[in-house]
Amino acid sequence: MSDYNPFSLNNKKILITGASSGIGRSTAIECSKLGAEAIITDIEDKGLSETFINLKGPNHIKIQADLTNEKEIENLVSSIPKLDGCANIAGIGNTSPVQFINKRDLERVYNVNLYAPMYLTKQLIKSKKLNNPSSIVYVASVSGVFSFTIGKGIYGSSKAALNAYMKITARELAGKGIRCNCVNPGMVNTPFIKLYAYTSEFGADDMNKYPIKRYGNPEEIALAIIYLLSDASSYITGHSLVVDGGMSIN
Repeated sequence: MSDYNPFSLNNKKILITGASSGIGRSTAIECSKLGAEAIITDIEDKGLSETFINLKGPNHIKIQADLTNEKEIENLVSSIPKLDGCANIAGIGNTSPVQFINKRDLERVYNVNLYAPMYLTKQLIKSKKLNNPSSIVYVASVSGVFSFTIGKGIYGSSKAALNAYMKITARELAGKGIRCNCVNPGMVNTPFIKLYAYTSEFGADDMNKYPIKRYGNPEEIALAIIYLLSDASSYITGHSLVVDGGMSIN
């Protein structure tokens, strides 16, 4: 039987941010199962260590870093090998109605969701840490791009900006053999939901907006990210891949 598998990440070095939990953790673990050497990073070292011990195979690297700090991004980039892929997954949420938006929350969310992946991408390119070919994946959201929910002005706009940045970056980096794409999830069963106090009643009602009648699981988003990191997507760049159980078409 042939070992042919275009979705394999065998011998690829992949940087994964936000790897201490949720989609980031699942992506790191699934990448390792498919043969990647995972370089995982997060501000939260305890969760990062828990992810690290669950990685399959050898040669993985764990680096604790605050990606809202430019110097720590520079130190991270200088300490890693040349990459075949980067999955920008770190993110935080916010549910402020328009009249309660404030500068502190704007800066906090934008620093993590937008400025960090923008500056990380800059440093990877500047330091020539991406192979030709390679792939950058940004985890945006359906929020602010395909879906517009009350209270998501800060969060949705940060993800909409990231989605736009990806498309421009895809055009700029195509000549270097670097593909750039977004995965845009709907609601996913991660600690992220609990942080923003969604009640069971809200969840049951909200799930009715999803034709599949449930939220996604982190592994399902991770596999979409892996598709865009793999050679199976070698002719795809500048694309926003919606992974939302059909919510955005309902």
